[in-house]
Amino acid sequence: NTTYFINNKKLRLDGKTMNSYKKLVNNSMIFAVGTLGSKLVTLLLVPLYTYYLSTAEYGTVDLVVTTINMLLPIVSWSVFEAVLRFSLDKQESPEETLINSLMIALISYLVFILLYPVLAYLNLFENTLFFLYVILFLQILERTLSQYLRGLGEVKKFAINGVLLSFSMGLFNILFLVVLGLNLKGYFWAMIIAYAISIVYLLNTSKAFRSFDLKLINLTKMKNILQYSIPLVPNSITWWVINASSRYFISFYVGLGANGLYAVASRIPSVLNMLYQVFNQAWQLSAIEEYENDNRTDFFTKVFNYLSTFMFLGASFVIIFTKPIFRLLFAPEYFNAWMVTPFLLIGTVYSSFSSFLGTNYIAAKETKGIFNTSIYGGVISLGLNFLLIPTMGLTGAGISSVVSFIAMFIFRYVDTKKYLELNLDIKNLVMNTMLVLIQILVLLLNLKPLIEIIINLILLAVLVLINRQKVVAVFGYLKNYLIRKFF
Repeated sequence: NTTYFINNKKLRLDGKTMNSYKKLVNNSMIFAVGTLGSKLVTLLLVPLYTYYLSTAEYGTVDLVVTTINMLLPIVSWSVFEAVLRFSLDKQESPEETLINSLMIALISYLVFILLYPVLAYLNLFENTLFFLYVILFLQILERTLSQYLRGLGEVKKFAINGVLLSFSMGLFNILFLVVLGLNLKGYFWAMIIAYAISIVYLLNTSKAFRSFDLKLINLTKMKNILQYSIPLVPNSITWWVINASSRYFISFYVGLGANGLYAVASRIPSVLNMLYQVFNQAWQLSAIEEYENDNRTDFFTKVFNYLSTFMFLGASFVIIFTKPIFRLLFAPEYFNAWMVTPFLLIGTVYSSFSSFLGTNYIAAKETKGIFNTSIYGGVISLGLNFLLIPTMGLTGAGISSVVSFIAMFIFRYVDTKKYLELNLDIKNLVMNTMLVLIQILVLLLNLKPLIEIIINLILLAVLVLINRQKVVAVFGYLKNYLIRKFF
């Protein structure tokens, strides 16, 4: 048993409970090494893109990549989600799950190939359709194999793959854009080579070749996989609708150049999303493992309350330096994109909350609930994009993101009570949200830079003060963890 003192209050945790938290922290640290390193490379490449691609070219790149992200769950039927969940189930065979999932994805992709002549005739993607098809195929393989590796518990190897993929992407982008000057084609060839390298690594390190036994192909198994994964397809589409459909509205109503600005604006919130994804990779494993335990309500509630605190603190901190970041890192023609970034930050915060609650459905193997709640958010997003983007431009897209994710969070909070009753601090959520919204208002007032930063630093300090108990507890735990680990 372990005893902690937080604000002079004794908190006693038994060994089993402590192991749950320790495992979550340990896995988060491992994923942080892989994800933060890889995402940092991705973030550092953004200034490169803004200098070597015009706003229209970057808008085109973003549109193709966004389309691939939309097609990925549709063409693959989200089987990679099933690979992770079933591989963690002791009653299932990971090898059988992998081979049957790959067969489903391969058959579906072959059907999708039949649409190539139609898409080529319509010329929807001009000269980029070939790249779209190749990158989509490679992403299906990479995502499925990486989730298989993660489901086997090989979190370190999974993290290494993230670093390898991003560094390969960065290296070949520099080669093709800077050295060879290949522009759009260089960007896409860099993606293709990077994903190919990742797939070779995953096949080798997971020993997946051993799973490719045709005797393992089982129609009943395929049916079980599809029953689990199909409800996740509309969920992924809805997340795509909320996160990415705005790009099509922007391109249509405002132009490809504006979409390039929006693409750059979304890179700043991706820092916050990157931190959440580090946690979420570890959280999915812990949530599934702890779901059957008696103390799951306390465990899930405490983890969410700490997550929400640091997501708000992260958003508040990034808002303070939004304008300086745009001045220093990006080409001058991209500066006006800062106006949408704060709204996208709030959207990212509530997106993470919705994702957290979505894990409850996955742990319970009730993925239909993910579909139902996602539809509401998607419909709201489409409606707001249609109403706001023609009149407000990029800012309208940001507001649409905020409202959609807050709505989805509320729907899921209410709906998941039938699986898990979370005791959320609603008052604290509202106060944190209001403080960050006030920071956004300060930015929009266009005060003198120094005054603006001082006011927002004060608001950040108030946010820390309101959440001081959790801040002190986390930093105290991390200090003890690092001392035990390295000293």
